[in-house]
Amino acid sequence: MKNSKLITTSIVVFILLMIFLVFSNATFLTIEAGERGVLFRRFAGGLDKENIYSPGFHVIAPWNNMYVYDVREQQLEEEMEVLSSNGLTIKVDVTVRVNPRYEKVGYLHEKFGKEYITSLVRAEVRSSVRKVIGRFQPEELYSSRREEVQQMIHKDLETSLGNNYVELRATLIRDIKLPDKVRLAIEDKIEAEQKALKYEYILDQERKEAERKIIEAGAKAKANQILNASLTANILRDKGIEATLQLANSPNSKVVIVGSGTDGLPLILGNQ
Repeated sequence: MKNSKLITTSIVVFILLMIFLVFSNATFLTIEAGERGVLFRRFAGGLDKENIYSPGFHVIAPWNNMYVYDVREQQLEEEMEVLSSNGLTIKVDVTVRVNPRYEKVGYLHEKFGKEYITSLVRAEVRSSVRKVIGRFQPEELYSSRREEVQQMIHKDLETSLGNNYVELRATLIRDIKLPDKVRLAIEDKIEAEQKALKYEYILDQERKEAERKIIEAGAKAKANQILNASLTANILRDKGIEATLQLANSPNSKVVIVGSGTDGLPLILGNQ
């Protein structure tokens, strides 16, 4: 009887131990904030791509696997050498910020796995940068069209990554390096163009000033012409009489009228 009870107790303990092992840490899982889970059902259809596990506490069978993805925004910095449209080697430093599409993590896992940044994003960045940079001349990349290049790379990446369940948040060209000889030649060209624009501006201002003086002189000539046409002998004599009367009425003047001048006006002599 005692041996039978001991055997029974041992069996019960063994069963309880097995139950404990089944529902041990391997079956309890906590998904943290900023993460999502994809469950692989070993005996029930494989990867469950439709049901994505949200942050929180989950219980899974020990024979299943939960793949936990960090779905927060991640940054990839890539330095590479590419060819411009004329075959010149250019060093480009690009940064992109991406994150998986939450509801499509299962499809991303099936196609690329948890190393999708390396297998997908890096490869697409390199491809897009080479494709876009190859359309431009070095001087365009160095000066006027850098913003346009960045937007073109972003648009191309947005399409390719979006088709593979990854959202592109930002694309930044941090630096574009040209060979020293090419860079110096471009800088000299830009400096010469700026000087030419400066001289053209000065010449334009001089032309405008010359035109202003011509117009001003013409206006004065026309005014004098009108004035001369209006000044008849009688008007001049009348103005002379008015001036003579004003001078005669001045308290500081002492005048003597001797006779008349050649123009018929009184001849006035002061006390000198």
